[in-house]
Amino acid sequence: QVQLVEPGGGLVQAGGSLRLSCAASGRTFSAVTMGWFRQAPGKEREFVAAISWIGSRIYYADSVKGRFTVSRDNTKNTIYLQMNSLKAEDTAVYYCAADPVSTVTTPQWHYWGQGTQVTVSS
Repeated sequence: QVQLVEPGGGLVQAGGSLRLSCAASGRTFSAVTMGWFRQAPGKEREFVAAISWIGSRIYYADSVKGRFTVSRDNTKNTIYLQMNSLKAEDTAVYYCAADPVSTVTTPQWHYWGQGTQVTVSS
């Protein structure tokens, strides 16, 4: 059974930093693209960032470009999302995803984590 586990959410003040991680188990994800989405209350799930299997292609939503950094460690089947200069509008449940069905920016991926809450206080 495939599992994506995401510890690392929490509460942080505006301007602060937080790092999310997502560990995959059940199969080797070194050959698939992985990514992050987020969903705020009352809003649709939106793309945040994605990284190809060897890290040669990285994608960011415009809203997080320059503030967030996605990376991965294939030896640990883990991806990370370093979030800096956090804003109140970054508050959402963040989801890890693996193996997109089509384009990386659409929320159609084969595997999803359970989500972790990130709250940024202003």
